[in-house]
Amino acid sequence: MLYHQNKIEKLILNLCPKGVRFKTLGVLGDFYGGLSGKSKEDFSDGNAKYITYMNIASNIAVNTDINTLVKVDKEEHQNKIEYGDVLFTGSSETPDEVGISSVLTKKIDEPLYLNSFCFGFRLHDKNMFLPDFFKYLFRDDEIRKQIIKTASGVTRFNVSKKRFAKIRIPIPPLAVQEDIVKILNSFTELEAELEAELEAELEARKKQYIYYKEHLLSFTDGVRMVPLKEICDIGDGLHGTPKYTYLGEYLFINGNNLKNGHIVSEKKTNKVDEQAYKLHGISFKPNKTVLMSINGTVGSVARFNNEKIVLGKSVAYFNINSESISVNYLFYYLQTNQAKQYYEFQKTGSTIKNLGLKALREFQIPVPPINVQEKIASTLEKFNNLVNDISIGLPAELKARRQQYEYYRNKLLTFKEYAN
Repeated sequence: MLYHQNKIEKLILNLCPKGVRFKTLGVLGDFYGGLSGKSKEDFSDGNAKYITYMNIASNIAVNTDINTLVKVDKEEHQNKIEYGDVLFTGSSETPDEVGISSVLTKKIDEPLYLNSFCFGFRLHDKNMFLPDFFKYLFRDDEIRKQIIKTASGVTRFNVSKKRFAKIRIPIPPLAVQEDIVKILNSFTELEAELEAELEAELEARKKQYIYYKEHLLSFTDGVRMVPLKEICDIGDGLHGTPKYTYLGEYLFINGNNLKNGHIVSEKKTNKVDEQAYKLHGISFKPNKTVLMSINGTVGSVARFNNEKIVLGKSVAYFNINSESISVNYLFYYLQTNQAKQYYEFQKTGSTIKNLGLKALREFQIPVPPINVQEKIASTLEKFNNLVNDISIGLPAELKARRQQYEYYRNKLLTFKEYAN
C-alpha cells in the first residue's frame, strides 16, 4: 500500500507540483430533490425503479440490481438519476450519520428515481471527475466533517442545502483519480474477501459448538426425568407498567434484553427506582437463577449475575431450590433442541406467541448426578468461551483491517491546495 501511495505522490508532484484546485459544490454543480407528491399506493403498484434511503446508506456505489418500484406517469415531472450523480441521505437521528453518500457508477438504460428523503448532486462538467473517485471522496473523513457541519436539529438532524453547497472538494487530475480508484477498489475487494472468510470461520465454530451441546445433553435410558417444578420455583415478571425514571438504578427487563446468555441493557431499556423495585422486584441469587424469554421470541436465556433488575411479563425465572441441579447445567439444557421443540409445541397465541408457566413447570428434563452435570457444563462453557472469543477476535481483526483501509483512503484523498 505504501508503494502505491508513493507512486501517487510522485504523480501529483509531476502533474500538479503546486497542489490541486479546490472548489465548492455550489460552483461545481446543482442539487436536486427526490420523488415528490407520491402516496403509498404509488409504491404498491409501480412501473419504475427508485433508489431507497437504505440503498444509499449501505452502498458507496448505488445498487441498481433492485426491485423497488414506484408509479410514475410519462408526463409527470420527476428528477431522474444520471450516471455520475452523487446521492445523499437528507436526515438522520444523529448528526454523525447525515449526508451519507452513494454514487451511480454504472450507465443505465431505464429511468431511475430517488427516494423523497434523499437528494442528488450533479456536476456541470461531468468530465472533471470519475464517478468511482466520487464514491470514495465523499466517504473521506475530512469531507464527512464538512458534511456533518451542514446538519441541524434536536431529535432529528436535517441537512441544509445552502450550507451543503459551500462544501469544498479537491479537483485532482483524472490520471491521479484513476490511480487512487484502482488502489481503493483493490483494497475494498480484499476487505470483502477477508470478511467472508472470517464469517465462514465463525459459522463453522458455532455449528461445532451446537453439535457438542446436543451430544453432551442427550441421554440414554437410566437417567431420571424430573419436572422443573420439583427443582425450581418458576414465575414471571410484572403484568403491568411500572413508573419509569431515567434516574432509576434498576433496569426493567423484557425478553429482548436476554442475549447470548447475558442480561443486556439497550438505549430503549426503561429504568425504575428503588420504590418500584420494592413493589415489583423479585429476589434472585447468583448461581441459582436462570431467566428465559417467554413472549414473542421464546427461549432466549441468561444467567442472573447480581444485576439490578425488575422483570416484565415476557421473562420467566427459574429459582433453583434443590441441590440436585446445577445452574449451569440448567442454563445449557434450556437451550437444547429438545427443549426448543417442547417450547414450540406448548406455545399459544396467534400473532404473538406465548409460553405459559404451567407448561414450563411440567417440562421434564434429565437430571444425571451433580458431578456429571458439572462436567458437562464445564465442557460446554469452554466451547462457548471459544466461540465467544472468536466472535470478539474475528470482528476485531476485521475492524483493524477497516481502520487500516480508512487510514490509507484518507491519506490518498488528502491534497495540498493550490495557492493561486
